[in-house]
Amino acid sequence: MDGYSAEVEQQMGRFYRSLNERDRRRYAGIEAAKLGHGGIEYVSRLLGCDPKTIRQGIAEIESDEELDNHGQRKKGVDVKR
Repeated sequence: MDGYSAEVEQQMGRFYRSLNERDRRRYAGIEAAKLGHGGIEYVSRLLGCDPKTIRQGIAEIESDEELDNHGQRKKGVDVKR
């Protein structure tokens, strides 16, 4: 598996950090799926996320269900207990 150039890796990391949690997971999943064998490990190291998170993102993307964009918590907002 070939990786990306250093410039593209830097852009990917910058974009990844701008996303919310759910979108990060899905983006990482798409990138890993594009790369094929070894993609999950490569993207995990590149973006600093857990391989399980990437697998969950892949599962969400590959699911037949509509991608949900509701219920995302806003940054800095605590859940009321």
